[in-house]
Amino acid sequence: MNLFYVPSFKPSDSHVMLPETESKHASKVLRKKQGDQVHIANGKGHMALAVIEHAIGKEIQLAIKEVSAQKNKGYALHLYVAPTKMNDRYEWFLEKATEIGIDSVTPIICEQSERKIIKPERYEKVLLSAMKQSLQSMLPVLKPAIKLEALLEQSFNGSCYIAHCEKDQQKQGFNAQALKQANIHLLIGPEGDFSSKEINKALLKGFKAVSFGNTRLRTETAAIYATACVAAQNETYER
Repeated sequence: MNLFYVPSFKPSDSHVMLPETESKHASKVLRKKQGDQVHIANGKGHMALAVIEHAIGKEIQLAIKEVSAQKNKGYALHLYVAPTKMNDRYEWFLEKATEIGIDSVTPIICEQSERKIIKPERYEKVLLSAMKQSLQSMLPVLKPAIKLEALLEQSFNGSCYIAHCEKDQQKQGFNAQALKQANIHLLIGPEGDFSSKEINKALLKGFKAVSFGNTRLRTETAAIYATACVAAQNETYER
């Protein structure tokens, strides 16, 4: 099953046009033609079965046959993750977290960050590719990179956590914390961890300190571990 991304698609539409890049892939790579069935997603939670009505050059018009909505996960997971020194590791995290299920990701620039410049266009492509590969219709939101200090000035609606490596008797295992909650915000720092100042500021803001176990995880591994923990705690199976 191939899934095409049509951000302009609305559940009430009877016909849509594939965007140019998707049309090119459909016609030139997959050799789709008039009468073929395809699936589309709008990145906002809706998917549709459609039939190609016209395919002329880079223009492919679809007739919508059946619309479905992605099942609600029952929670929203917002990750705030410091960019890694090796950019491919961060892209790996974005890909796998999207496959498992996240709602938004915000690159955070910390005192000990080794990478402070990112390429959002590349990250958007990774998120979109992972959404399509995993046959989802909800595209995670990539928010602009922000300094942690500025982020902590904002208001948060939901349960807030910070994962750090300093010894802290108040830290609890994330599995114990990440039970079925509606709105989860999680901070994950750079390779050098958050500074003590940053940790204290987050705690004063109301974030709870959590641990991901007895071993020290890389930034991207920690983000995947957390995503999987939350998904497992909220997992439901379709019969």
